[in-house]
Amino acid sequence: MNPSEKAKKIVLDLMMENDAFSKWMGIQIHDVGIGTCTLQCTIKSEMLNGFGICHGGVTFAIADSALAFASNSHGIKSVSIETSISHTKTVQAGDFITAIASEKHLSSKLGIYEVILTNQDNVIVAIFKGTVFRTGKEWDV
Repeated sequence: MNPSEKAKKIVLDLMMENDAFSKWMGIQIHDVGIGTCTLQCTIKSEMLNGFGICHGGVTFAIADSALAFASNSHGIKSVSIETSISHTKTVQAGDFITAIASEKHLSSKLGIYEVILTNQDNVIVAIFKGTVFRTGKEWDV
């Protein structure tokens, strides 16, 4: 199995298959590569806060899932140790969000990723940064 096939198997068959939260949110995996992942999700009315806009935790969760999938695509179990998000535009019910995670740094113990979230008009709605700890334990594929 080549590295790209291995990345897809880890993310699609091992991670997403058992990720009840991402499924519940309606997150769909659009693309997986080594050190990258693209997710998509439609914002539902149940995801709105008291201001009638998307709760920041929803976009954070979408980005966090993209981080998890991208960072584990190398075949080493990785967990987040620090994350942050900047919300740049409001998100409304019905918006179609795309989250693209890209690897910025990788060492034997740490990985740093950026996740850009855009709406259906390709407007950036949030920028997320995540650092993961690479456990050294391999995914069994």
